[in-house]
Amino acid sequence: MSTPPFVDLPPHTLAVQLPTAGGPLAALRATPPAGTARNGIAVLVPGYTGSKEDFIAVLAPLAEAGYEVVAIDQRGQNESAGPADPDAYTLARLAADLADVVDGLGATTDDGSSGDGTTASPAPIHVMGHSFGGLVARELALAHPDRVRSLALLDSGPAAIPGRSAEQATLLAAAAGFMTSAEIWAEMQKIAAAEGAPQHPDPDVRAFLQRRFENNDTGMLAGMGTSILTATDRTAELAAAGLPLLMAAGVGDEAWPVQLQKETATRLGTDLVLIEDAAHSPAAENPAATARLLAGFWAQND
Repeated sequence: MSTPPFVDLPPHTLAVQLPTAGGPLAALRATPPAGTARNGIAVLVPGYTGSKEDFIAVLAPLAEAGYEVVAIDQRGQNESAGPADPDAYTLARLAADLADVVDGLGATTDDGSSGDGTTASPAPIHVMGHSFGGLVARELALAHPDRVRSLALLDSGPAAIPGRSAEQATLLAAAAGFMTSAEIWAEMQKIAAAEGAPQHPDPDVRAFLQRRFENNDTGMLAGMGTSILTATDRTAELAAAGLPLLMAAGVGDEAWPVQLQKETATRLGTDLVLIEDAAHSPAAENPAATARLLAGFWAQND
């Protein structure tokens, strides 16, 4: 899971609720400060055990670059309620939530009209998905390419997560079938302590990590866990969609091997951009470089 470097709201940012047919999603919404030229709108989608706070360190710099940026908790994550049924967390269901968010953000006016009394289609917006969130963002892009101005995939692979990450997801999804989130967290902390894993130096961040995990719906942990372990390779379909694409990863990413991500980028007709001083969570580990990369990519596609 990503560990944010801080948890206090950054400048230009508010906590909001975004409506979807499946229920409201908690989000952080950053808007450009007064006097800043406004560019596009972007939504950021977190991974399996992540949350909107994974992106907290890039919100202010992206807003200051002129972008309205919305980072969400997906259904069942952290502050977004979700169904208890694990079957409610398929990629298709999660992408439907994301489509509702995109439509709301891309509405041309507050009432969704064009200004002449007719209903206008929402404008497409930039979408970025991190890790499992990349699979959700890809699902949206394939189902509704007209709603996506550009697609950025950060530390995300072509299909089911492999290797040690798959083993961890399997254990977590299984545990969610008979343990509470608080019980799972307690067991995870025992394992981390036995392995000598260091704790974050900021007690507020440590408290947030516990609170976030314990807030997670066990249906989400089981359902998303199944989805990340069974996702199929849709790279060829995405290449055929012709959307502006960015693939990037921390240079030390091990969730999906960097070489696999490079091969996927080649199949998509692009290159994998490696972010220095980062592993699986560049938005938290090297936010300055990640924000520059995203703002530059979006500027090319506004």
